[in-house]
Amino acid sequence: MFAPSLDSVEKDMEYEEQSSTSSLDIIIKWNGNDYDINNLNTDSDVKTLKEEIFKSTGVRPERQKLINLRISGKMAPDECLLNALSIKSGTKIMMVGSKEEDIAEASVVPPKREKGRKCKSYESDDFDEERVDKMEVHLAKVQNRVDNYEIKMLNDPRPGKKLLVLDIDYTLFDHRSAAESGLELMRPYLHDFLESAYEHYDIVIWSATDMRWIERKMAVLNVANNVAYKIIFYLDNAAMITVHTPKHGVVSVKPLGVIWGKFPDNYNKHNTIMFDDIRRNFLMNPRNGLKIRPFREAHLNWEMDKELLHLAEYLVEIAKLDDFTKLNHRNWEKFIKKAQYKKEKRHKKDRTDSSDPKPDSQPKL
Repeated sequence: MFAPSLDSVEKDMEYEEQSSTSSLDIIIKWNGNDYDINNLNTDSDVKTLKEEIFKSTGVRPERQKLINLRISGKMAPDECLLNALSIKSGTKIMMVGSKEEDIAEASVVPPKREKGRKCKSYESDDFDEERVDKMEVHLAKVQNRVDNYEIKMLNDPRPGKKLLVLDIDYTLFDHRSAAESGLELMRPYLHDFLESAYEHYDIVIWSATDMRWIERKMAVLNVANNVAYKIIFYLDNAAMITVHTPKHGVVSVKPLGVIWGKFPDNYNKHNTIMFDDIRRNFLMNPRNGLKIRPFREAHLNWEMDKELLHLAEYLVEIAKLDDFTKLNHRNWEKFIKKAQYKKEKRHKKDRTDSSDPKPDSQPKL
């Protein structure tokens, strides 16, 4: 027998090293395009993958959110090894993230309009709320909806709970931006917000669209059958009414009286609040509406938008109150700061009281 040559032994060792570490080919889906990331070592970590994605897309690693790259139900951390994720070659991974130049462009403050020029917008705050609120013809339309609009109940109202009415488009969901999945367009902290609100509020979804679109969006966002909270029903555009305003003419609105008329034992103007990105939608009930900042350009604003996180705190604070009509919801952020200040002051006092030495008890002579 011939002894193997040194060259053949080295080749065998090389082959064994290569075969012991397999490689991965991954497809990144971003902004409607596919990007091939080839020959990734399975012993590499997620950070290495993100660096390769940066080379192909120009999106920096810290800006990348790899939606379906998960471990134990959470997004895989940078130090996680690819071989621990059970992904196969050819796997498609959806990414959310923006290039630095796109973020910079979106952050530019638009130029001021020339003096004297006015832009007509139904989202403006200059509606004549008092006159709209009290016109009998509008109240008659509300009563018509109470009598004839059919509500499909999803869950029963809970005794003693207040009511939260939520818009969808630009409130919970960016419905205009392009994406591979509706989850990419979901407003940050949505499920945390709804879970927190559900402790004190029954939740209704009211959108100015057809019911089939509402049901579809709620399913896509995993809201419809979420185990952490429940929606009691949906309202669509058929539950809305038209009103005439002095400045803007005829507009469509969402009168809360429709809900109050159908559930008089549960909800009223004192325990109801509605979030919408368009102020005109609560013209009939201005003291019950809070105009939320619209969530647009989800890919650019994903990391920065914390509106729902802060509003969850507001809802918890006002849940203690008996009458929401005494609040000015335009000042909700000031309300939170004031509540936080009171808490800090109270905690500071409690700490001071507990640290004060108690006077020694002296026996009576």
